[in-house]
Amino acid sequence: MHPSEPGHPAESGYPADSGPSDETARPADPADPNATAGAQAAPSAPQRPAPAAPASAGKTSFWKELPFLVLIALILALLIKTFLVQAFYIPSASMENTLQGGPVSTDQKHHPYDRVLVNKLIYRIRDIHRGEIVVFKGPKSWQEQPEFVSHTPTNPIGRFFHDIGSAIGVAAPSSKDFIKRVIGIGGDTVRCTNDQLYVNNVKLVEPYLYPHSHQCSDSGFEGQSVTVPKGRLWVMGDNRGGSADSRAHRNDHDGTIPASDVIGRAFVVVWPPSDWKTLSVPGTFHQKGLAAAMETDPLVLGFIGAVPLTVLRRRASRRWRRRRESGVVRRSSDR
Repeated sequence: MHPSEPGHPAESGYPADSGPSDETARPADPADPNATAGAQAAPSAPQRPAPAAPASAGKTSFWKELPFLVLIALILALLIKTFLVQAFYIPSASMENTLQGGPVSTDQKHHPYDRVLVNKLIYRIRDIHRGEIVVFKGPKSWQEQPEFVSHTPTNPIGRFFHDIGSAIGVAAPSSKDFIKRVIGIGGDTVRCTNDQLYVNNVKLVEPYLYPHSHQCSDSGFEGQSVTVPKGRLWVMGDNRGGSADSRAHRNDHDGTIPASDVIGRAFVVVWPPSDWKTLSVPGTFHQKGLAAAMETDPLVLGFIGAVPLTVLRRRASRRWRRRRESGVVRRSSDR
């Protein structure tokens, strides 16, 4: 028979490739004691267990980083308070019912002290408008007759935490700070006739005032008139009967305050949640004819100043072009 015929082994020096044997391909029978013993005789390589991290490592790391996190939070809060937004605690009832800030009264079970956010950036890019609620540093005469007295702790540690609480609107602010509504700006004429408030001879309709309060006749302002100087403001509280505002300080610059002393505009009530609301400008301050005085809007002034500069630039450009053309003509004629 030929070696290549089936049934005969190949006559070669190399072993025949018979494929996988039955012994290696067939799994071990668990019922066979010899197979079980063989499997147990060849143990797998030992594996080293991963070292366990100490249970207190995470807690220790957190407590080490906590002072640093608190410091970063205070620095960020200080930067935001200084340049952008500051929380303000309403300490008195002078702006009720728009802002709640008085003590517990007999007809109310709960009288919260509102917290508002004050935008400190807005007046760096535009002027103050009538009807806006502003926080400002009171002039000296205002500070001598504050609407409330702030009891600052004498203990340095207590004073430190009080200042932090005041900055975030938790504790009462300094008695030097006031919050009022802007009624008149520079150039306006504010007068009170028959308990009716007029600005530039336009009657203001103020439904936001405290119920049953007079509009302007308190503090001896009935029949009086004040022209607000440029760069100053006439301010009043919404609770006219409980507000020591511009009417009560007419012996000091006719009751007006410097616009430069304004800290910022109160634009929203953030606490308590039941009092949450935005503090928009009432519609009565949008009446036609109210802006009788010239208001210097920076954008308008910028356009006014840009017109003559543009004209001068065009004239200079034309002159330079003419001189250049005349110089070219002269050179060509000389040649």
